[in-house]
Order: sequence, then structure tokens, then C-alpha cells
Amino acid sequence: MTPNALNFSGGPGALPATVLMQAQDAIVALPETGVSVLGMSHRSDWFRAILDEAEQNLRRLLGVAGDYAVTFLQGGSSLQFAMIPMNFAAAPQGPPAYVTSGYWSNRATTEAARVTPRDVLWDGRAGHYRQLPDLYALEVAETAAYLHYVSNETVEGLQFPVCDEPFAVPLIADMSSDFLSKPFDAGLYSMIYAHAQKNLGPAGVTVAVIDRELLERIPDHLPAILDFRTHVAHASNYNTPPVFAIYVLTLITRWLLNDIGGLGAIEQINARKSKHLYDTLDAFGGAVRIHAAPQWRSQMNVSFTFGDVRLDEAFVEHAHELGIVGLDGHRSIGGLRASLYNAVTETAVDTLCNALRQFGAAHL
Repeated sequence: MTPNALNFSGGPGALPATVLMQAQDAIVALPETGVSVLGMSHRSDWFRAILDEAEQNLRRLLGVAGDYAVTFLQGGSSLQFAMIPMNFAAAPQGPPAYVTSGYWSNRATTEAARVTPRDVLWDGRAGHYRQLPDLYALEVAETAAYLHYVSNETVEGLQFPVCDEPFAVPLIADMSSDFLSKPFDAGLYSMIYAHAQKNLGPAGVTVAVIDRELLERIPDHLPAILDFRTHVAHASNYNTPPVFAIYVLTLITRWLLNDIGGLGAIEQINARKSKHLYDTLDAFGGAVRIHAAPQWRSQMNVSFTFGDVRLDEAFVEHAHELGIVGLDGHRSIGGLRASLYNAVTETAVDTLCNALRQFGAAHL
């Protein structure tokens, strides 16, 4: 297997082999046009059709109708951390509510504070971000502009369960690292956003799915490019969009729909992958520490350590000799991390688990 197939990086992550092959051909010449995708005009009929297909494929996968706008933006989640309070936290709404459950939600909470007063309803920093709160048990003010949380903490390997009941205030979720990994009720959310380089393709594009009622509260003084209504009105083509990233995203939605069979099917695959890896790590007992508390373990990102920097580094080297890449933990917590995004195959996880057992037999 090649390093492409054994890429466990937290991002940019693995891409499906069939998508890589199609993208490779498109860089030389698109079959529909004969022109490289890297040189295709964002104003061309071809790209308009790609934008339309990407939107319709996402609507099919998520089950959302016309009362939601689907937009393709730039700037990653980091830009959304500022745009969301700029657009949706204006008076007469009260301060928005935030959940700080890990590295990325802390970034969101911090950035929001630069824009607006906000209430932090829960902060897991004191416990080193090893567990999550029950969202439905949080005391959210009825006047809150919205409730914001990160559905899957990429760094620490924590994942909220899917929401199953409506909230009294608009619910906004950063789903960057578990978007399209399993079914969920999109109708419970006022906004969902997710940047690419994990389950959506290469970096450069961010998907935002927004309830049109939420758009009505946007103030009129914002710069046009920071106003969600601008991007909705221009059908994601206000300024030059990342054509290649959106093209690959479209290929991935085709793969999910046609090759995998939808979100229900990919959920079953992801459940098997994560169970296999967690079972392998748990078999080491106290020799391996998984960062997340058991009830909050993520199916997408598995953060763990052998408890010794030298052993962690030795395992990265051992894995690299087998063609496995992307296992270094995030700089904020160190250790190791294996990301099991949609394109990571069960065979790749088997290879990783075998490498862990080999290493454990030799060093533990």
C-alpha cells in the first residue's frame, strides 16, 4: 500500500483512491473540456454546473431543502469563527453562547470575543479537554443569539453524539472533522459549517449550510465579502472561488453517493474502523493512554500516547518504515493521533493495528 492509502493525518487527510485518479487526470485535462481544471474559468458553464452539482449532492446527503442555503466559502473555519458573530450576534439578540470543549472550540470562543460579548457555558480546559458536556443540560439563555459548539474535536479526539431534539435558540455547529461521516438531522441546526482537507477534499473550500431565517438578522453595515447574504446571492461565485477544491469536493460527494451508498453506509464503515483501532489500543492496558474519556471517544480522530516521548517517536518511525504516515499528535498536546476520515480504508486500519501490535510486542 502507498503512503496515500496509509495517510492517517489530521489534515490534510486521505482522499479516496478513485478521486485521486480523477483529480490527477483533471489536472492535465478535464474529460468534459480538454482544459486543465487548474486553468478553468470560474465563470465558465462547466464550473457553474460543478457548483450546482456539489450543492445538489450535499442536499441529497444531508436531506436539506430550499429553506437552507448551501454556500461554498474560503478561509476555513478560522474565518467562520469571526464571520458568524459578525453576522448573527447583532442586537436585539443577547450574547451568543459557546461551548469550549477543545483546541478548536477554544479558538472559536476566543475569536468571537473580539467581535461581541459572549457567554461561555462550559469549558473543559481544567480537565485537559478529556470529556464533553451534555448539550441539552446546559443553561442557555432564551435571549442568546445562538449556541455554538464543535461537533468533533480533531486534536483531542472527542466527539459529541448527534443531536436528536431541537434547541430553544439557533444551533450552530462546526462539523469540520466529522461532516458527512454519519447521518444526522440537519433540520435541528440553524447553521452547519465544515472546511475541507478532512472528509471534503483538499484545503481551500468551506461548506456552510444556513437556515434562510438566520440570514434575515444580518446587519447591513458589514463589508460585502464578510456578509453571508453576498455569497448566497452570488451562488458562491462572488469572488474567484477555489475551483480545484470544489471540483474535488464534488467528486467526493459522487463517491459517497454512488460508490459507498450514502451516509448510513459510511457510518457503518467508520464504526468498524474506530472499534478495531480502539480495541487494539485498549488491549495494551495501562501501557497506552487514550486522551478522550471512553464515552466521548471520536470515530474520526484517535489521540493516544505510550506515555513516553521516546516510545511515541519510535512508533512513528516504525510506522513510517511500513509506509504509514501522519501519526504525529497535534503540537498542543503531543503524543500520537490516527485520523480515520471517510477515505481511510478498513485495510489501512488493519495495517495500522498490526503495526501497533508488532511495536507493542517488541517494546512493551
